[in-house]
Amino acid sequence: MTGIESVNLPRRKWAVAAPAVACLAWSGPARGGDQGATMGDVVSGSGERDQTEELQAAVDRSGPGGVILQGTIRLSRPVVIRLDQTGFRSIGGDGTARVLMEGAGPAFRFLGTHQGTADPATVLPEVWDRQRMPIVEGIGIEGRHPQAGGIEADGTFGLILSRLHVRQCNHAVHLRGRNRNVILSACHLYHNRGVGVFYDDVDLHQSNIGDCHISYNAGGGIVSRGGNVRNIHIGNCDIEGNHPAVDADPALATANIWIDCRDSEYGTAEVAITGCTIQHTARSPNSANIRIQGGSREELEGHVTISGNVLSDVQVNLHLDSVRGATISGNTLWMGFAHNCLLEKCREIVLAGNNMNRNPRYRHSRAETALHSVVLRECQDITIQGLILRGARDPQGACRIERCRRIIVSGSHITDCTSPHLRVENSTDVVIGDSILGASDSDSPHAIALQLTGNGGVQHANCIFRGALREQ
Repeated sequence: MTGIESVNLPRRKWAVAAPAVACLAWSGPARGGDQGATMGDVVSGSGERDQTEELQAAVDRSGPGGVILQGTIRLSRPVVIRLDQTGFRSIGGDGTARVLMEGAGPAFRFLGTHQGTADPATVLPEVWDRQRMPIVEGIGIEGRHPQAGGIEADGTFGLILSRLHVRQCNHAVHLRGRNRNVILSACHLYHNRGVGVFYDDVDLHQSNIGDCHISYNAGGGIVSRGGNVRNIHIGNCDIEGNHPAVDADPALATANIWIDCRDSEYGTAEVAITGCTIQHTARSPNSANIRIQGGSREELEGHVTISGNVLSDVQVNLHLDSVRGATISGNTLWMGFAHNCLLEKCREIVLAGNNMNRNPRYRHSRAETALHSVVLRECQDITIQGLILRGARDPQGACRIERCRRIIVSGSHITDCTSPHLRVENSTDVVIGDSILGASDSDSPHAIALQLTGNGGVQHANCIFRGALREQ
C-alpha cells in the first residue's frame, strides 16, 4: 500500500479510582513495556465542600500527566498553574464535571514564561520542553461570585481550550500579557457578565476560534482591546446577544465581535471572520455585530476578511472605522436598525456580493422600523460590486456616499427603498455603472433613483433608473 498506510491503534482502557484524589492508570500498552505508567490525578467532588487545596495540590504534583475532574468541584480562589514549575499540564473531564467558582478571579489561571513570538527560533528550550500546549477540555465552569472568572492565560505557548461550558462568570476566557498560538474550539461561552473571549491589551499572534457558541455575554462576545494582535481567525461560530441590557448606559455599548485599537500602539490586523451566524440585540444601545475601530496613528488597522456570514438584528450590522485593506464578501445582512453597513474613514475596501434583502418572511412591527442603510463617510478607494440592497427605510438615503473620493459602485441592485436610493454628496471621482436603482414600480411619483449633490467628477453609465435623477 502506498501513501498513507492504515494503522490499527490499541483501544485505550481507563480505570478510575474512587477516592477524592487518586491516580489515573492506563491499562493499555505503555512505552518501554511499562504497564503501570501514571497518567495523572483524579479529583472527584460532590459540591459539598471547598476543594481548592486538593485541586491545587493535584496540579502542583510533580510528574507527567494532567488532572481529571469528576462530579462537582467547589473553589474559593483561583487554581494557579505555573507552567515553569509544574511542567506540562492539562485539566479535563468527560463533559459532566462542573467547577463552581465561589471566589474572585478565574477558576484556572495559567502562567507561562514564553516571551518570544511564534517563530521557532524564539521559543526557548525550557518553554518547549516543559510548558507547551496546556489544555483545558471537557468541563463546565459556573461563577458563584460577582468577580468570578473562567480561564485566564498569560505567557502561554500553544494553549488549547476545548469542549468547555462557561457561564455566569465575569470573563469566560481572559487572555493577558503575551500568548502565542491559542486555539479555542467547540465551546459554549454563555450568559457571562463580562466578555466571552477577551484579548485584554494582549501581545498575541496566531489565535483560532472555531465551532463555538458565544452568546449572551454582557461585555461582548469576542473583544480585542489595545495590544499587539495579529492573526485572529473566527469561523463556524454562533455569536449572538453579546450586549448589555436594553436599559443600560449607552457608554457600555459593545459588540458581538469588537476589535478596538483606539488605545493601541501596534493595533490589530490579519483578521478573518468566516461562516458565522452573528446577531442580536437591536434593543441594546449602539449594538453592533462586527465593529472594528482603528487607532489614532496614521496607519490604519487592516488586512481583514469578512466572508460568508449571516448578520442581523442589531443597530449596526457591520461598522468599520479607520480600517484599511478589508474584503467583505458573500455575507447576508438584514435588520440593521441604524445601518446594515457603516464605513468611516476607511481605505482600500472591497464590498462584493453582499445581500441586504428585507425578507418578507421576517416582516413584523419591529423589523419594519429597521433603516437598513449602507453609508460610506470620509472614505477613499472603495469598491462596491454586486450589492443587493432592498427595502431600506433611511430617509437620508438607502446607500450614501458622503465626503468620499475614488469610489466605484457597479453591478448592483438598490431597489424599493425610501428615496433617494443612491445619494452621492460632496464626493469626488465616483463611478456608478451597470446597476439598477429605484423602485420596482417605475410609475412611483416620489422615487429618486440617484441624487448627486456638491460633487466633482461623478460618472454614471449603463444604469437603469426607476425614478428620478437629481443633480445639484
